[in-house]
Amino acid sequence: MSLNAADLDQLYQAPSDAIVKGVMPRLLPFHIAYLKVASFFCLATGSSEGLDASPRGGEPGFVRALDEKTVAFADWPGNNRIASLRNLTDDDRVGMLFLFPGLEVFMRINGRGAISTAPGLLANLAEGGRSPKTAIVVHLDEVLFHCGKAINRAKLWSEDARLDRRSVPSLGEMKAVMTGDAPAKVQTMDDAYYQAVRNNLY
Repeated sequence: MSLNAADLDQLYQAPSDAIVKGVMPRLLPFHIAYLKVASFFCLATGSSEGLDASPRGGEPGFVRALDEKTVAFADWPGNNRIASLRNLTDDDRVGMLFLFPGLEVFMRINGRGAISTAPGLLANLAEGGRSPKTAIVVHLDEVLFHCGKAINRAKLWSEDARLDRRSVPSLGEMKAVMTGDAPAKVQTMDDAYYQAVRNNLY
């Protein structure tokens, strides 16, 4: 059974007045305070080929508020699929979902993104002694806070919720299946992955 908007309105209560008023068209000082401590967010982009979500992390404050309507962040090396950048050349809509370690709240930014290679901006976004090749500049459509119930459902910040890496297949084991490499190479691939993911950050 497919539901329409009217069906959903019957199932769910309308958001409170405070929730509606909490969706802002620009950054206020308290949004900027959270940006200054933010070290992780997920970036959602899309194109005619489909949708993508990718993790982004850095030193606290790595997402910079350029003004009350604009933020920017560096694009650092990953798997070189550069799916987010490719999507932005086709569709400039972006969503940003910030997680704050230890806090029971999310912050969301929706807006329009563009790729920049402006030397001054790239220098301003340098980390680890390196300047990025590109930056993403986002013009805000809206910014809002989102309740942290999902964090508590997942027990995300609880020490006893941490997974034992041995409880799931390792990166090397998965790569061996996908590429057809010999099982004997698993440990080498695991070692190479953790060396890169922990040390080759910029």
